[in-house]
Amino acid sequence: MDAEDFPTPDADVESIAPETLKGRIDSDETVTLLDARMTSEYEEWHIDGENVTSVNVPYFEFLDEDIDEDVLESIPEDREVTVLCAKGGASEYVAGTLVERGYDVNHLEDGMNGWARVYEAVEVTGYDGSGTLLQYQRPSSGCLGYLLYDDGEAAVVDPLRAFTDRYLEDAADLGVDLEYALDTHVHADHISGVRALAAAGVEGVVPDAAVDRGITYADEVTTAEDGDTFEVGDATVEAVYTPGHTTGMTSYLIDGSLLATGDGLFVESVARPDLEEGDEGAPDAARMLYESLQERVLTLDDDVLIGGAHFSDAAEPAADGTYTAPIGDLVEEMDALTMDEDDFVELILSDMPPRPANYEDIIATNLGQNAVDDEAAFTLELGPNNCAASQDSLAGD
Repeated sequence: MDAEDFPTPDADVESIAPETLKGRIDSDETVTLLDARMTSEYEEWHIDGENVTSVNVPYFEFLDEDIDEDVLESIPEDREVTVLCAKGGASEYVAGTLVERGYDVNHLEDGMNGWARVYEAVEVTGYDGSGTLLQYQRPSSGCLGYLLYDDGEAAVVDPLRAFTDRYLEDAADLGVDLEYALDTHVHADHISGVRALAAAGVEGVVPDAAVDRGITYADEVTTAEDGDTFEVGDATVEAVYTPGHTTGMTSYLIDGSLLATGDGLFVESVARPDLEEGDEGAPDAARMLYESLQERVLTLDDDVLIGGAHFSDAAEPAADGTYTAPIGDLVEEMDALTMDEDDFVELILSDMPPRPANYEDIIATNLGQNAVDDEAAFTLELGPNNCAASQDSLAGD
């Protein structure tokens, strides 16, 4: 039986929107979740947090009229429980069976697919360049993007295809024209929105150094070389070549105040170096990353903010709620940034997480070598990003 092919339960089951659940988690409410997906799916990717209790009981445990007592005893009776699954069908059924037994439960609308559509914009209050800078946050995968706007113009860095309309709508609501959509590199964990935005009339920008990887649409967008600048109102966005995670990785220095580092440097970790050349090429890529960090990133002023393209569960947000941090703070907190090259390479190669799900298909799609529709693109990128090296081994004491 397919997990989503369930009848509507006889009992009335309340639903909760993904955005509402996110708000409860952010406000430090105690949240209890019953995840009805298969255990393998749950272990790969689930909703977590310091104030979140998550119980995994696969949906098939609720198919028999006489549910095993051990299953029922694993579900708290003294608090509200939100049941979730992949798309919302199985969770509504499971919630219905529990309502009939007196449990206080609701179910998450659209399941983890709905959770993956949560996308929030938070102002980077520590940014002190011209205009205003927002950080887009996708909690389901830890993806981050940036919207800079000033004097009637805007630019978005590392846009996601799934949210193409959102960027255009946000720009319209702000009364600005979205002039640029810039990618830091060929992403391996999500489908880029640069080409979709270019089709809507925005100037797409990809790193010139990434073209040799096989980008098929380079003639249709602008290619950014090291030192190239893009004007957004009175603000300037400068391309800074920072290879390592990929050979084409290019950061963008936003009006001298924040460096959007893509997958080069995060607030809790550094990039993994194996997604382009595999295990064999990882040591050379790690040395390239070390050079980029030491010579291109850490030479900037200590108060320049770092804003990566991802955050993990190990990341602590800044006071403004964004995943940004001054370079000086990261140097003090992250041992990897003060090591010599050999120790750095050994460290980041020693404990890398599993590669992102579907990463080869995602890379091929972002190169323009695979054509997928919007639904297929969304499905490809579901799950954790896993684009960083292990946070446990990189963080300081």
